[in-house]
Amino acid sequence: MLCEAYLVTFGQRMAGKAPNSSNPEGQPANQALLESEAKYRRLVEAVVDYAIFQLDPSGQITTWNSGAQRIKGYQQHEIIGKHFSSFYTSEDRQAGVPDRALATAATTGKYEAEGWRVRKDGSQFWALVVIDAIRDDSGELVGFAKVTRDITERRETQLNLQATQEQLAAAQKMEAVGQLSGGIAHDFNNLLMIVIGNLESAQHQAFKPPTNPALHRALNNAMRGAQRAAALTGRLLAFSRRQPLDSKPTDLNKFLSGASEFLQRALGEKIQIETVGAAGLWFVQVDANHLESALVNLAINARDAMPDGGKLTLEGTNVYVDEDYNRLNPELPIGQYVLICVSDTGVGMPRDVLNRAFEPFFTTKELGQGTGLGLSQVYGFVKQSGGHLKIYSEPGQGTTVKIYLPRLHGKGLEDLEEADQAIIGADQGEAILVVEDDSDLRAYLADVLRSLDYQVIAAPHAEAALDLLQSDRTIDLLLTDIVMPGRNGRDLGKEAERIRPGLRVLYMTGYSRNAVFHQGRLDEGVDLLQKPISQAQLATRVRAALDRKI
Repeated sequence: MLCEAYLVTFGQRMAGKAPNSSNPEGQPANQALLESEAKYRRLVEAVVDYAIFQLDPSGQITTWNSGAQRIKGYQQHEIIGKHFSSFYTSEDRQAGVPDRALATAATTGKYEAEGWRVRKDGSQFWALVVIDAIRDDSGELVGFAKVTRDITERRETQLNLQATQEQLAAAQKMEAVGQLSGGIAHDFNNLLMIVIGNLESAQHQAFKPPTNPALHRALNNAMRGAQRAAALTGRLLAFSRRQPLDSKPTDLNKFLSGASEFLQRALGEKIQIETVGAAGLWFVQVDANHLESALVNLAINARDAMPDGGKLTLEGTNVYVDEDYNRLNPELPIGQYVLICVSDTGVGMPRDVLNRAFEPFFTTKELGQGTGLGLSQVYGFVKQSGGHLKIYSEPGQGTTVKIYLPRLHGKGLEDLEEADQAIIGADQGEAILVVEDDSDLRAYLADVLRSLDYQVIAAPHAEAALDLLQSDRTIDLLLTDIVMPGRNGRDLGKEAERIRPGLRVLYMTGYSRNAVFHQGRLDEGVDLLQKPISQAQLATRVRAALDRKI
């Protein structure tokens, strides 16, 4: 290495030897020594990226090159004769780091280390340091050769790379857990739909005289448990980014101004709420209902962190994500975003809790006090909406959660809310083709629809459904699951509409896998039921699909 060559040269010089002192031209030995020293002095002086200097055995500086002046800020006359420990931080001097460095070099011949060093103006830089012991022919220590390089920029690059790799690993872990959670939620929703549907049937029968109060209580308790389980699977779908979102252009100034009322109900009187909008706040494309749920989750966490009361602040502002931020957060593309900051004055989080805050089922609450899905649900919703989530917290300093939502470009906000329309009854007896690979759920759906006086044709998969669609049987509505082995429900629906133009299609899913929505928005023209669904909701949506004009 270049540094090693310099150190060897310095060692030879201080030991009184001329490097390469052969004298083929017959020059006097002392003349060759002088010329050799001058040559290497010019070489050392020309090096500006390294501080190269010498120390006497006690650590006093005896030589100084231009690189040392550039890096450390001292001119030669200011530093020669002073102790090299002046370059160390006060903490390192108190800890005896300079003395140990010289002792190590004297004992082993070399000392290498990295650490903070101090310039003349008091600023600090991260240094790579090499100290070599110099001995004469008798082996006596005559001094040290020292090389220092400023590697602050390289260290920052390494730290940034490490942080990016850690974030990537965390994102991959969250994605893997999300896929597992979504798959479980899909199967569980099928089971819940059967459980909830049969509980509804049992409740209807139980209300017929003679009534049994104990049976009523048992059925009601069972229904509440099933509904809580359905809510749990909904949170799993939110985390796994598999929930259908009804995203619309949203004015966040208007949204945040109305946030105080519902948050105050969730938090109670001990928490002061402040909502801060911004002039010219950009529109975003987001599901307002899910955004409201996300804010409620964050607010409840903030309340729990402020048991004696405190302040919760919601603030919206426009931000631009530049290359530097994108380099540290590669999941968030460069561009314009609306930033929602949710800050509290609570107890804050230690580092180990902060690193796991978005993991599903992770909670610091007592057993039975929470599911651990609140923050993970918020994480999944924001990611599915094309945004990004960051959390900052320190013990005793409160917590701030930052939600980045992409700016909506194009025309201004339009009021897209549609008035609810009453379902008008129509002629009964229409034929419905039910396609569901779960045999128990398929049988349950068929029974419910037949009880509503519909004709039902059932198929276990898309291929069987296509055979029926190509026949001459009357079919007024295709009710199909989306996630099925082989051809999925979305492909089946498209093919069905090709075979029978004008056929009404109603999709069901407990786990979408992006089959019918992209970038957080439902595909245009798709009518979707989110499992589990009650008998009343099923009846309403089927009737609405049949009555819908093509």
